[in-house]
Amino acid sequence: MAPPNLTRTDAERRAALLAVSSYVVDLDLTDGHGKPGEKTFATTTTVRFTCAEPGTDSWIDFVGAGVESAVLNGSPLDVSGYVEDDGIALPALAGDNELTVVATGEYMNTGEGLHRFVDPVDGGVYLYSQFETADCKRLFACFDQPDLKARYTITVTAPEDWKVVSNAVATVEKGVHRFAETEVMSTYLVALVAGPYASWHTEHDGIPLGIYCRASLAPHMDHERIFTETRQGFDFYHRNFGIRYPFGKYDQLFVPEFNAGAMENAGAVTFLEDYVFRSRVTRSLYERRAETILHEMAHMWFGDLVTMRWWDDLWLNESFATWASVLCQAEATEYTEAWTTFANVEKSWAYRQDQLPSTHPIAADIPDLQAVEVNFDGITYAKGASVLKQLVAYVGLDPFMAGLRAYFEAHKWGNATFDDLLGALEKASGRDLSDWGAQWLRTTGLNLLRPQFEVDESGRFTSFEIVQGGARPGAGEVRTHRVAVGIYDEDGDGRIVRTQRLEVDVTGERTAVDALVGSPRGKLVLVNDDDLTYCALRLDPLSLTTLIDRIGDIAEPLARTLCWSAAWEMTREAELKARDFATLVSGGFAHETEIGVLQRLLLQVQTAVASYADESWSADKGWPMLTSALVAGFDAAEAGSDTQLALVNSLAGSVLPDEVLDRFAGWLEGTDVPEGLTVDTDLRWRLLQALVAHGRAGEEAIEAEHRRDPTSTGQRLAERARALVPTAEAKALAWDRAVHDDELPNAVNEAVISGFAHPAQRGLLGAYVEKYFAEVAEVWSRRTSERAQSVVLGLFPSWAVEKSTVDAADAWLADESHPPALRRLVTEGRAGIVRALAAREFDRS
Repeated sequence: MAPPNLTRTDAERRAALLAVSSYVVDLDLTDGHGKPGEKTFATTTTVRFTCAEPGTDSWIDFVGAGVESAVLNGSPLDVSGYVEDDGIALPALAGDNELTVVATGEYMNTGEGLHRFVDPVDGGVYLYSQFETADCKRLFACFDQPDLKARYTITVTAPEDWKVVSNAVATVEKGVHRFAETEVMSTYLVALVAGPYASWHTEHDGIPLGIYCRASLAPHMDHERIFTETRQGFDFYHRNFGIRYPFGKYDQLFVPEFNAGAMENAGAVTFLEDYVFRSRVTRSLYERRAETILHEMAHMWFGDLVTMRWWDDLWLNESFATWASVLCQAEATEYTEAWTTFANVEKSWAYRQDQLPSTHPIAADIPDLQAVEVNFDGITYAKGASVLKQLVAYVGLDPFMAGLRAYFEAHKWGNATFDDLLGALEKASGRDLSDWGAQWLRTTGLNLLRPQFEVDESGRFTSFEIVQGGARPGAGEVRTHRVAVGIYDEDGDGRIVRTQRLEVDVTGERTAVDALVGSPRGKLVLVNDDDLTYCALRLDPLSLTTLIDRIGDIAEPLARTLCWSAAWEMTREAELKARDFATLVSGGFAHETEIGVLQRLLLQVQTAVASYADESWSADKGWPMLTSALVAGFDAAEAGSDTQLALVNSLAGSVLPDEVLDRFAGWLEGTDVPEGLTVDTDLRWRLLQALVAHGRAGEEAIEAEHRRDPTSTGQRLAERARALVPTAEAKALAWDRAVHDDELPNAVNEAVISGFAHPAQRGLLGAYVEKYFAEVAEVWSRRTSERAQSVVLGLFPSWAVEKSTVDAADAWLADESHPPALRRLVTEGRAGIVRALAAREFDRS
């Protein structure tokens, strides 16, 4: 059932009326006989709070199986009419109030509230909480909004062999865990993780550190590496933030069936357990995990110590944590090229999101909870972080950090807004930032920056300007950009290296860069060198020729990444033919040294061939060209290298000829396995799924592989494989399970969805365009946000790049009764089809 949808207006009214001091929470997670509970748990809350207007009514939130009793200031309340949407009514409040609620909570399998999971390996029952944005009310009765902070004292009765972790330290006696009172924090940051978890412990700089995962995953936990990155993060943030880590101990818990990457619960951070690598992965995934670890740690200051007042400033929480984590990676860990990854991964996400019709200002209007739940997007995270990077370039890193320290000190343990941060940065930097904030945070879209210059007969600049286009989509504003202009030329070894760099403020439509006059123009000109600003970058004709002919000779990873990115964005904008981008990548990926960039390129070229190129060209030439290049690159790659693994992974997701499928089948049997390639558990599944998708294996092979891997991950991969079976019956079953089985755990549901639409199977999916638009509204109405979004996004008929798909979307959108959040997601899917149609038309020209 969809949860209550708190509005900003109601939250502001309640925050103006109430101030919460403390919660005392008692939870019983047993069945009453010392074993784990199965469906429900007992939850009792005593909350103390004041009311600014005695005699006024209010309400407290709870979502669960039922409310047994509620006593306000000694008087029982009538809870016989309790419904989830209304919470528990609190009539005629006093100035000082004490409320006790006795209720029954429900375990969830959607990754929301208190999630319950049974390990198929050993039968262990594992619980964890996930409360952002407003699901703490699924654990205990509370005022579930970020600006009603309080302290929490939690007691948990659990099976005696369980470990129980929350935000504070605990004493344990005979299965009863009594946690110390927490620091002041918001409800969405409360944490509860319980079960027979394996754990590792150490200490750093006076901070107790813990790492937890399921017992069956313990052999795969590389805890020492995670502890090292945790230590590096604390040291870096302590040096720069001015306030020591404020929440005592610091636990990191890797939990099953988690929907996101991680969650910044104060002192008890939860992570997607896929970050416990049970098979070999490339270095880019270790880098990604480190970024996630450091992102959540940054939240301990920005989000947990100082918290947004309402979800309008969600962007500030997430943007700051992303920016800070990448800075920390680059300056304090082994991942010194983290800004290259940022340019390639985060920026690509931001550009894609910002070009949708649903794009919104970074500082978005968030009228209710449903609006925020679809706003965990590329604007909130990646564009916001890109703009913060631009702000740092504009004011300077040292003044930025000084302003940040003043902000933390002024607002610690409280709630704040972006205006509070901007004021601190203005004071520290001496710059008036009011116009900067209006330009960057209240507008939408990207400015296009390109060079315009003339050269003399010796190839030296006689004039140089940076031309800025108006932001689009949006009102066409031009912005102030702090950029670096880089000139690159050939050195004596045939490499293309930077020979000159100049920083300049770009203002208005044209900005002259007179300091470059007289300098050689070189082979490549980048007007956003070092990726300081957020913009669409275009190249002059000679630089574009250098990109196409010699991208492998560009020595600097970040400069090369900016060129790859420019080519991809030109493809998406129908300025570069998809077949030409595919040719560029097929011929150039072997020169890419950054494994994360390589993996992103391979995903992009698959999209180009599958969706942006003319279908007949893709079938006759595109897929054969790409797979041939991947096979050649794989065969030439160093044995055991990340490149070797990345290329076989890319092949497994492509449209494949029989000779490649024959090799895959042989590797699964142990025949002719290339040197250095470990056909481990996860690679076996990828190879099998490729065979299944092409009709070369079926249920017997899937079941056999599941017997080899009887884990929860094995179950999900088997579900995906069954959805990949290329028959009408298999697609009908997958659709029915994903759309109609509301009891399916969200992680399993997402696995089914991920196998539904393989690029080799589009002929099987024609009927599902109509089915999608007929059923999606009803799915949204009956499911929670996480479960509904999986279907709305994952099953949007993006495989049907036809005008008729656009027409079907338009007909559905004509019904204005659909909820705004759902309309937004469908509008985004429609925009993807429109973009693909334009790219295909250009590709044919």
